[in-house]
Amino acid sequence: MTRPIALITGASRGLGFALAEALSETHHVVAVGRTVGGLEDLDDRIKAKGGEATLAPMDITVPEAMAQLCRSVHDRWGSIDLWLHTAVHAAPLTPASHVDGKDWGKSVAINLTAMGHLVPFIAPLLGANGTAVLFDDPQGAGKFMCSYGATKSAQISFARSWQAETASTGPKVCIMTPRPMATATRARFYPGENRDVLASPHDEAKRLLQELRG
Repeated sequence: MTRPIALITGASRGLGFALAEALSETHHVVAVGRTVGGLEDLDDRIKAKGGEATLAPMDITVPEAMAQLCRSVHDRWGSIDLWLHTAVHAAPLTPASHVDGKDWGKSVAINLTAMGHLVPFIAPLLGANGTAVLFDDPQGAGKFMCSYGATKSAQISFARSWQAETASTGPKVCIMTPRPMATATRARFYPGENRDVLASPHDEAKRLLQELRG
């Protein structure tokens, strides 16, 4: 294996899918996601471009599964060059006074709690020279978005702490802000929105990767 390794959590749809496809031109992609069909579609697209991917259909909220994945990655390649974290739970819109306990728990588990084991597991794979990328969403603070907004903001706060801690030692921690995209997640928050004015996930993936390399 001579290509650099890119681990993408949340690769079965949306921005993660697009980033995985774009990166497959230069990297071997380890694609993590819960939607098997989405990962298989991604694999087909990557193979059609002459690339290769390792599919990991699993849940990032299960520490044992993530530990096993990271151990397997270490045993096979020793390290990774890039981690992009796009997995997110977009709870249904609801007033703060009507938050559903199940949706709140899922938001906390996926958007925040998972960071508590993903970073300790993945940081050693990145070492001093790797790069981790997380994605901010300032629009998550809007009305009826309390479950998503609160947990997404907490995730980015976690990432900023890690970023400050590793500024002089590595790995490099980047926090990027995608433009509004025509994804299923955004459609849940803005039903009826004119999607023609939104960026496509594939165009945005190319822009973000260019910015990252730049």
